[in-house]
Amino acid sequence: MHQFQIERFAPFDINGIDASFSNASLFMVAGVAAATLFMTQAMSKKALVPDRAQAVAEGAYTFIHSMVRDATGAEGVKKFFPFVFSLFIFIFMANMLGMFPIFFTTTSQIVVTATLALMVFATVIIVGFAKNGLKFLKLFVPSGVPIAILPFVTLIEIISFFSRPLSHAVRLWANIFAGHVLLKVFASFVPMMAAAGFVGVLGSILPLGMTVALYALEFLVAFLQAYVFALLTCIYLNDALHPGHH
Repeated sequence: MHQFQIERFAPFDINGIDASFSNASLFMVAGVAAATLFMTQAMSKKALVPDRAQAVAEGAYTFIHSMVRDATGAEGVKKFFPFVFSLFIFIFMANMLGMFPIFFTTTSQIVVTATLALMVFATVIIVGFAKNGLKFLKLFVPSGVPIAILPFVTLIEIISFFSRPLSHAVRLWANIFAGHVLLKVFASFVPMMAAAGFVGVLGSILPLGMTVALYALEFLVAFLQAYVFALLTCIYLNDALHPGHH
């Protein structure tokens, strides 16, 4: 479990609050820097016929733009595309950096994913009331529900709404955390079995093959979890824009 331990590089305290610069801080900064560098360099030429880097950058832009448009409509694209795109790129880069040996995976820390989820949750509430006023509360009162069960359904909707940050944060954290633990477990079997002699070396082929397969799967999970987080963000933002349409 040492791969998930926070190491403080520059201890710093603000009125009893630990604000130290740690390995988690370093790799969050590295993720932002890598994403910024790639996007700016890839789009610097603005070629009519794009090279590979520009094609990837334009593809990422188009992919997230289409997702935001489909989930929130034209109004959502204008207001929230930069926010959703930034979330996707940040999480994707954090996940990808964590795939390299000795690197730290920031999304394996629940405090990081919880902060992102709470940021989305707060944005939904603020935008919902700012745009709709008290009509935002229609989100908790679905139309067409028989009056006899309306209080029960409303209670379920309220509980569901306030549990969103929990599920939003835990889904990303648990998938990344569990994947890295499983990968480390299978990888650790290889040297342990190989040390047992010739028979152990032959037996280590199986966990080695599993490790390679899991490593490939983790790259897919790194993308999928960034996509799922961004997609759920779009769905929640649509509730803020159109509270009576769910």
